[in-house]
Amino acid sequence: MEPVEAAALWEANAETWTRHSRAGYDIYRDALNTPAFLAMLPLVAGLTGLDVGCGEGSNTRKLAQLGAKMHAVDIAPTFIRHARETEEADPLGIDFQVGDGMALPFPGDSFDFVTALMSLMDMPDQGRALKEAHRVLRPGGFLQFSILHPCFVPPHRKVLRHDDGSVRAVEVGGYFDQIDGRVETWWFSALSSDERERVAPFCVARFHRTLSSWVQMICQAGFVIQQFAEPSASDKVAAATPILADTQIAGLFLHIRAVKPKVLDL
Repeated sequence: MEPVEAAALWEANAETWTRHSRAGYDIYRDALNTPAFLAMLPLVAGLTGLDVGCGEGSNTRKLAQLGAKMHAVDIAPTFIRHARETEEADPLGIDFQVGDGMALPFPGDSFDFVTALMSLMDMPDQGRALKEAHRVLRPGGFLQFSILHPCFVPPHRKVLRHDDGSVRAVEVGGYFDQIDGRVETWWFSALSSDERERVAPFCVARFHRTLSSWVQMICQAGFVIQQFAEPSASDKVAAATPILADTQIAGLFLHIRAVKPKVLDL
């Protein structure tokens, strides 16, 4: 799939995605993924950061609330419009721009850190996006990103349940299949049946890579991997939000932090 086709799909999703996520339907993000990502994040107060694939800006605003001077880009103009409207109503000093993560509109060595929350996996050329993140980082800066877990969310994933509805296993398949733009349709899992009748599902292009491919791309971009994390709902969180119980059986997300090495004076 060509990048322009993938971008068009996200623009088509953006209006409904913004409305549903802001209404609280993105439970995996709000109750598990973003809190775990922020818990892993180094101190960013006083640093200048770039959020790649920012969507409607909710996560970017959380980064700004930690004290970072944030810039953010997304390929979908509708996402950026919503993000700017929120910024105008409640300013946090964030600069939102329409921009492609595979061709960032910034000069080299511009940022102390780069984040990408659940966006790199949706780009047709993840290796190019990683190289762009490396280019715009200052030496010693870091990239932290989250993706669907390559091992446990390959092209086939099915949650298997006991008779009482509790999760007993996660079935996976097609791990070694390199998927380059297969369009998948889905709603946020917490979406009501009434709302599903009113709106079309999201159409998202899938670009699956193995874990070893991700590690290779990160290293080839010039990064040194610093930390991995695989968030899982605690018993307390799973009890309060049963939809997250599958993350106690097999990881749904993978978080990675990597550093752009400093240049040593010889």
